[in-house]
Amino acid sequence: MIEMFDARIVETGRLPLFGFFVAFMITFVLTRVNVRLIRADVRWFRNVTAGDVHIHHVVFGVVLMLAGGVASLAVPDGHVRLDLLAAVVFGMGSALVLDEFALILHLSDVYWTEKGRASVDAVFVAIAVTGLLLLGVRPFGYEGIGIDPGGGDLSVAYVAFLAGNLALAVITLLKGKIWTGLIGLFLPALLIVGAVRVARPGSPWSRWRYDEQSRRYQRAVRREKRLRRPLIRGKIWVQEFIAGRHDLIPPELLQRRTEAAERARRRLRRARTTARAESKAAARAERKAAARAARAARAGRKAGPWPDRRRGEARERRRADSRVPHARGKGASRLRTRAASRRQARRAAPERMAPERVAPERVAPEEGSTPGSPPGPASDHARPAALDDRPAS
Repeated sequence: MIEMFDARIVETGRLPLFGFFVAFMITFVLTRVNVRLIRADVRWFRNVTAGDVHIHHVVFGVVLMLAGGVASLAVPDGHVRLDLLAAVVFGMGSALVLDEFALILHLSDVYWTEKGRASVDAVFVAIAVTGLLLLGVRPFGYEGIGIDPGGGDLSVAYVAFLAGNLALAVITLLKGKIWTGLIGLFLPALLIVGAVRVARPGSPWSRWRYDEQSRRYQRAVRREKRLRRPLIRGKIWVQEFIAGRHDLIPPELLQRRTEAAERARRRLRRARTTARAESKAAARAERKAAARAARAARAGRKAGPWPDRRRGEARERRRADSRVPHARGKGASRLRTRAASRRQARRAAPERMAPERVAPERVAPEEGSTPGSPPGPASDHARPAALDDRPAS
């Protein structure tokens, strides 16, 4: 094992690349373990904060990448250990940066959301490319065709081959086949397969070139359901096994849901207020209609057999009342009306003389009666003349 390592890594000058690869994978695994423990609210693992500011680990990654890159450029030739140290520092920083690639891409904290899977995809791509470089595979098949870029006609053939591979890679990526396009840079045969086969539904190539009713689009949808969906589910399972579940709601979606719920509550509140106001208005209208009907019934305004006669009588009463000066209050007005009616009746009737009363005559007391004694039955007070003149019954 050591001899193979010396032959394939040390003697070929790939030791700094190996240090980058190992540091990258170890840092990524430790970072994911740390963030998963923070998410599980383990006691000794907390986010790094400065006051109210949450410092993401992409900040430390940028600092480490800068330090490792500058150190690798500043190290003189022949210092393998310093080159290895610089590559390790650069690999650690690269792992921290790519672990939050989705945050940089969306400029939002989507680490544990579905969009956060882009970070894991970027890390897997970096691991795959670095592994192929460690195996000795060069991009665009440079070592495979054995062309010396410094030699005349062969250099023209190499440039044409390079341009063809780049064109096939661009077409493959536009068709939505990311992994095929990236790995095809090292294995050009994959680029030919990816460029010839139909594009994935929803890819830019599919939107530009395919109609939704075309046979190509329908074939792409069937192939997506039959072949790619199981592969995608398997890839997501591996990613979540390593990096954790990305099942949180995105912040912008959560904000939209909150705003939609608030708008729904406001609409419901307005509808309830409107319904309550309408019910009150309807009840008020019913009460007013009932009151008008009751007043009409009391005043005799309902349609009956003699409406004209009743209206005429009411008109005469109002006319008679208008002749009498009104007094304050309904009771006083009614008494005045009665008194005026009685006075008119007395003026219209003939004057009758009341009978005059005759004063009783004094009668001399009878003989034998003492003065001051009460008169007897025969000597009672004399009756008035008017009463004696009445005919005997």
